[in-house]
Amino acid sequence: MRVAPVRNPALIVVDVQRDFMPGGALPVPRGDEVVAPLNVLISHFAREGFNIIYTRDWHPPDHVSFKQRGGPWPPHCVQGSEGAEFHPDLEVPEGAIIVSKATDRDRDAYSGFEGTNLNEILRERGVRRLFVGGVATEYCVRATVLDALKLGYEVFVVEDAIRGIDPEGEERAKTEMVKEGAVLVRLDEILLG
Repeated sequence: MRVAPVRNPALIVVDVQRDFMPGGALPVPRGDEVVAPLNVLISHFAREGFNIIYTRDWHPPDHVSFKQRGGPWPPHCVQGSEGAEFHPDLEVPEGAIIVSKATDRDRDAYSGFEGTNLNEILRERGVRRLFVGGVATEYCVRATVLDALKLGYEVFVVEDAIRGIDPEGEERAKTEMVKEGAVLVRLDEILLG
């Protein structure tokens, strides 16, 4: 398959934050491997003047998803903390848009669309085609992709640029995304001329 980032596309970079990288508070195994392929896409999208949007967990210190409040996760991506910063090697060009999610202490959100203005940003810019990469495949990538499909976007998930928590869960998430209408592509299938 060959696909081109045309028709005013957007690149959605999902949660490439220190706490989700090896050594972080809630690490995705080999999560840092998404950075190099994403940087290739970021460079191309920036050069072409295409839309680049970064989502991030931006939790208050007592967020409902944290174990001390009965949630499933250790504290991670707390607002303003080092763990909430993007991976230091990830390119974040001038003019990139950052969408913060799960900012309400009493509501969790895996999708970049949930409780944010991401859909409004994309609509205002006339975007219909999305390329998505980041972490973790089974959680925030999956939720963002499924919401995008429900909202009518054409979605390409860049396989080299996603990593999951465990192989079985990652495969299930990929199958579900494809069944709902997403297309899995590899970086070398994207025409970046």
